[in-house]
Amino acid sequence: MSAQRAITQAEASPRALQDALQGALQRALQGALQEAAQGAAQQASKDASDRPAGLATDAAPDEAPPRVQAAAPQRRVSLGSLLTATARRHPDRIAVVDPADKPDWSDRPAITWTYAAAAEIVERLARGLRSWRLPPGSRIGLCLPGSAESALAILAVEAAGHVACLLPVSWDEERLLAAAQNVALSAVLTQARLGSAAPAQRLCNVAARYFGLRYLAAFGPDVPDGVINLDRFVLDGPAGEPTGPAPESAGLISFVGGDPERPVYRSGESVVAAAAAHLVAMRVAPAERILSLIAPHDLRGLATGLAAALVAGASLETLPLFDGAAFAAALRRPGPTHLVAPAFLEKNLAGRDMPADLRSVALVHRAPTRLPGRSRAVGLPQSLRLDTVVDTIVFDETALLSGRRGTAGDLSLVLGKPERLALPATLMALRHEPDGRLAFRGQACTVKALQRGNPPDAPDGAWRETSYAPVLFAGLATAIEAVETSESADLPENFASA
Repeated sequence: MSAQRAITQAEASPRALQDALQGALQRALQGALQEAAQGAAQQASKDASDRPAGLATDAAPDEAPPRVQAAAPQRRVSLGSLLTATARRHPDRIAVVDPADKPDWSDRPAITWTYAAAAEIVERLARGLRSWRLPPGSRIGLCLPGSAESALAILAVEAAGHVACLLPVSWDEERLLAAAQNVALSAVLTQARLGSAAPAQRLCNVAARYFGLRYLAAFGPDVPDGVINLDRFVLDGPAGEPTGPAPESAGLISFVGGDPERPVYRSGESVVAAAAAHLVAMRVAPAERILSLIAPHDLRGLATGLAAALVAGASLETLPLFDGAAFAAALRRPGPTHLVAPAFLEKNLAGRDMPADLRSVALVHRAPTRLPGRSRAVGLPQSLRLDTVVDTIVFDETALLSGRRGTAGDLSLVLGKPERLALPATLMALRHEPDGRLAFRGQACTVKALQRGNPPDAPDGAWRETSYAPVLFAGLATAIEAVETSESADLPENFASA
């Protein structure tokens, strides 16, 4: 059955109620984002007298209300529900685009997936996962490079009611084994070939050493013996309308600093909220394209890539294996584009002419880091020849903070005076602790450290301290530095310090 036919039949089912809910949530988020933009404009007017020279004024066009239109980060809103909502209303809109050079390093075809096709494949995968003898909420590892299969697998695990555990594909056997044991993995989805590497074979070795791993599946070709072939699994598996309500999102697990001994848990609602907070600065419109150079192996890749695209109803194109020529070709592709790149690439892009269709660039930093000293004020030197440059700082797996350079949301201003953060407090709040460290609170920052695979009890509304503090000069943050604390030194190794 085609995805569009499934959508048509679903209109007469109780799931139409979910569509109505999605529409209400969409309007709610739009109001929240407009509230955030108005708050930014009011704060800019209030601070105009003491703003340092070289930063843009509140009269700049950057202060216009954001264009993001998507579902609100409220309870029971998941990535999968956003995919389904867009697939119903805009089935032919592009959802995920594979890199053109994908056949060279995976022996798999490069595919462009519409929202309708992606939703159908996700449902097929989810039905297959639900057929496995695993209790709801089981941990399923995803060791994939960040191509379309990675996005579809994340959504399928969520749709099946399990917890997706993000495993960097670069990890060796020992780190994969440690992660599997620490979070009690029941299954892993991976890929047979990645360049000269063989992730599926590597995980076969892990399965031989960790008996709790009950299922191992891989996208082909040349899937090893004893490993479930996900391509055949999808093509031959069941399809059609779900027989009952879809399981609620069980969240996901990632690892602080890529350390398999420091797993953390985040709910699906928190992922959506983190993406929505990022989009207040990024301002991606529906049907525009996000070109991401960061794999979805952690909060920074997921919230700025797949989750952001689904919240905005946009398209996502990724480059899992960076190649200069492939990147240049992707950047020149016609259509409104928003680039997400590691911050160190700024020096490579500085001074170069950008494509006319490039709407914005988000430069993603990991704390600790130095903040750029450049300004967006008219007449002063520019690093990037682009009107919209967004700085995004990720604080381990606790929070992801984004701000547009040269506006009232510039991170040098916000980190200097946290009250300038123009987001609804329920979404994200920021403060300085007495010792100078940064602390976050809100739905976008709701994350819990795991101990032996089980989330400890912790109030969702609590402030979450980080181990980072801003370096201030004249009220502006010039850098983020790590702060050693006695509490973090006393924590067991398998706790996240933030």
